[in-house]
Amino acid sequence: MRDGLLCDARWIGAHGIGRFASEVLRRLPEFRQLAGGPKPLSAADPLWLGWKLAVGRPRLFFSPGFNPPPFGSAPFVFTIHDLIHVRIPAEASLAKHLYYRLVVKPACRRAHRVLTVSEYSRTQILEWSGVPPDRVVNVGNGVGPPFSPDGLRRQSGCPYILYAGNSRPHKGLLTLLQAFRGLPERDLRLVLAGRLGAETAQLAQSLGIGHRTEIVDSPDDDELASLYRGALALVLPSLMEGFGLPALEAMACGTPVIASRAGSLPEVVGDAGVLVDPLDPAAIRREIESLQANPERRAAMRSRGIERAQQFTWGNVADKVRAVLGAARQNDHSKLT
Repeated sequence: MRDGLLCDARWIGAHGIGRFASEVLRRLPEFRQLAGGPKPLSAADPLWLGWKLAVGRPRLFFSPGFNPPPFGSAPFVFTIHDLIHVRIPAEASLAKHLYYRLVVKPACRRAHRVLTVSEYSRTQILEWSGVPPDRVVNVGNGVGPPFSPDGLRRQSGCPYILYAGNSRPHKGLLTLLQAFRGLPERDLRLVLAGRLGAETAQLAQSLGIGHRTEIVDSPDDDELASLYRGALALVLPSLMEGFGLPALEAMACGTPVIASRAGSLPEVVGDAGVLVDPLDPAAIRREIESLQANPERRAAMRSRGIERAQQFTWGNVADKVRAVLGAARQNDHSKLT
C-alpha cells in the first residue's frame, strides 16, 4: 500500500532554504517528514534517499531544496531557489557544475513540477533547463514572527548600518565595506550579522574600518529582529539573489532598505526601498548619507516597507505549495486508475 506525501525535512536549518523548509513543512502537518540520515547533497544522500523511498513507497516526494530523488523513485516535486552555483563563477566548482548538469537538470524534466521563489529565478531556471513554462512554479517566500515593527530594538550608543547574510562572493560584502570606508568619521557604525568568518573582520581591519565595525555571529531570529529594528538602514548589495529574505525581514521590521538592483531584489523590494548598482560603492555611500540626513525619508520608507512586507506571508506560500502537491498527487492517482 503506497503512503501519501513524504517531505524532506532535513533541509530545515539556519539559512534561507532552511527557513523556507521550516515555515512550509510545519504548515503541512498531514504529511510525513523525512528526518535523520545524511545531509542533503552529501555523497551518501542519493543511496539513502532512494532506499527510504523504496521502503516507504510514497505517492509523492517533496523536497524544499534541490536534491531530487534517484531515477526510478516516487513521483516528486523539488525546489530550486536560485542558480547561483551555476551563474556566479566564484561560487562554482567542478563538483557543483557536474551535480547541476548531471543530476539537477535531468530532474527538472522528470519532476511533476519544479518550485522556485521568485520570477527572476523562474526565468533563469526555464532558460537553463529548457522545460516548458508550466513546469516551473514561483511560490515565493514569506515573513512572519518575530519580524515585525513591535519588539525589542537593539540599543546602541550610536546609529548603525546593518548587513545580514554571509560572506559568500555574490553577497557584495566587499563593496559595502568600501562604501562604508568612504563615509566621514562620525558616530555611524557598521554591524555585520550572520555566518561570517574571521576573514571578514580581517578585511574590515585592512580597510581601516575595523574600529567602526561590529560582527554579530549567527544571531537567532529574535536577536536578528532586534538588530533590524534598531538599524538606520539595511544594506544588501548582492550581485545575485534568488529572493533576498533579509530585505523582506527588514521591511517587515520597519527598517529602510538599500538593496541591489540585481537579481530578484527589485521584485521583492518594489518601490518601498532604494535600489543601487551593487558594484558602485559611491552610489551606496550616497544613499546611506541621504538616509542619515533625512529622517522624513526614513519614516516614509519605514511605512512603505511595512506595507510591502504584508504582501508576503508564509501562509500564502504554503497554500501555493499545497496546491502544486495536490495536483501532483491527483495526477499520480489518475495514472493508477
